[in-house]
Amino acid sequence: MLSTIRNRMILIGLLILASIIYLIPRNVTVRQRDAQGGLHDVQHRQVPIKYGLDLQGGMHLSLGLDTTVKKVSDPANAIDLALIVLRKRIDDFGVAEPLIQKLGNDQIVVELPGLTEPDRAIGIVQSQAFLEFRLTDKTGALDAALPQMDRALTRLGIKGTGPAPKASGVAALLGSDTSKKGTLKSDSGKKTHADSVASDTTTAQAILSSLIHPASDIGVQALPGEYAVLETAYNRVDTLLNIPDVKRLWPRGVEFKWSQDPISVGTQSYRMLYALSDKAIVDGSHLTHAAAQIDPLTQKRVVTFTLDRSGGRIFGAETGRHVGDYMAIVLNNKVQGPPPVIESQINQNGQIELGNRSLADAQDLALTLSAGALPVPLKVLDERQVGASLGADSIHDGMVAGLVGTLMVIIIMVGYYRWSGVLAVAALGLYVLFTLAGLAAVQATLTLPGLAGLVLSVGIAVDANVLIFERIREELIAGRSVRVAVDEGFKHAMNAIVDSNVSTVVTALFLFQFGTGPVKGFAVTLIMGIAASMVTAVFVTKTFFLLWLQRRPTATTLSI
Repeated sequence: MLSTIRNRMILIGLLILASIIYLIPRNVTVRQRDAQGGLHDVQHRQVPIKYGLDLQGGMHLSLGLDTTVKKVSDPANAIDLALIVLRKRIDDFGVAEPLIQKLGNDQIVVELPGLTEPDRAIGIVQSQAFLEFRLTDKTGALDAALPQMDRALTRLGIKGTGPAPKASGVAALLGSDTSKKGTLKSDSGKKTHADSVASDTTTAQAILSSLIHPASDIGVQALPGEYAVLETAYNRVDTLLNIPDVKRLWPRGVEFKWSQDPISVGTQSYRMLYALSDKAIVDGSHLTHAAAQIDPLTQKRVVTFTLDRSGGRIFGAETGRHVGDYMAIVLNNKVQGPPPVIESQINQNGQIELGNRSLADAQDLALTLSAGALPVPLKVLDERQVGASLGADSIHDGMVAGLVGTLMVIIIMVGYYRWSGVLAVAALGLYVLFTLAGLAAVQATLTLPGLAGLVLSVGIAVDANVLIFERIREELIAGRSVRVAVDEGFKHAMNAIVDSNVSTVVTALFLFQFGTGPVKGFAVTLIMGIAASMVTAVFVTKTFFLLWLQRRPTATTLSI
């Protein structure tokens, strides 16, 4: 079939046409965020060759299991599950061409080309997204337990840090003063929380009682099971509550959770502590969809969600039985704002109010919830930021190196092999076209090592021509005619060309199989370049020789 020059030219023409088709700029859809933080699909017209992290800039993360937070019996399985969750999260995050892959059995490598918000990316990657809905305690269980907790702390020799905290400006305006323990009274004239616990702790210091106050004491609308702690005392109270001797005194069926963010009342900042049921109504495992929206009535950011059928049945039954009660939305063990009252039965659909947090925060929460929770928390082992300017410099330097190398090859080939060198250079032009088209066809990502592989394969392509030309020279010196010398030159050089290229391809395959990121890019580019060089050096260059000989059937010399 390829014995005639016509058929050979048709095949070369088809290869050129296919290459041009693959390299024609086309519309590429990229997910980008607008000024308001919303995700939009934007179309760009570009040559369909992807750039890697080192050429485009972005972020590299190496993640490992954080076994200090949660023990893992099967790390390899936990990594596989975390890989699935991360892929879902990052695909929705709007990063083009992310690389997410397992490294060994205990690490995950994440590369996010073009990323300009590294803090948000780390937050998305590490977020646990463990969602629960819990009822608040309306029995005042913490009030009853505080005296016992204080006595336990006194027995342990723990002392208070000073006088009771001062009341906020709002509380002072309302006529209350928490610094004067025993005189704090509500508007109704009844004894307040501090008074009630003081009488029970006559032999013990009011350590926790002086730090934990019902929300009504600081002048905010009180909810059942809601308490206020000065932000400056937040860590101390959390530590004291979790001392084993104190934790044993927690009311049965009650757990304590802190609010996600502090609130400001007057001049003071408070962290809210919630006494919640220790059993969740439903958790995030029943969630099937979540989306960020702006509430049209309040203009606040909300995340709407949908539960699966079984979750919806449980949620509907429990909320139906607790109409009028307050339900806390707990995400990653933190209560998301004041618990809303259950006004009616809620089935499969609901929403999480995020107050004044940004729409971007709501979108991050929605996609994190949709992707599910990580099986084990992840910790960042290595973080590197590659600037876009470095990527541009890499492209520029790579292009300069490639052009200088190619120019040197052209000069040497034409200067040393003369007319035959010109034919080899013409074939080399097609080699570059075929290689780039091959990269676009397999949707390979071009990296900086990939550029090095491209330049290296130029040398390999020329090396094949050198082997052929030297063999033709030997045949001419041996007295063969030009036609016979060309045929014998290509025939006898073939074995050496195939041997060297096959061994290089095998090496590149090992790099692709066991390498990561840029190493794989280098391997792909090298394999694609070798395939193109085989076609151009052996097939295209010989076709050019045959064309030249067809025009000069009586030629007795060859410029080589």
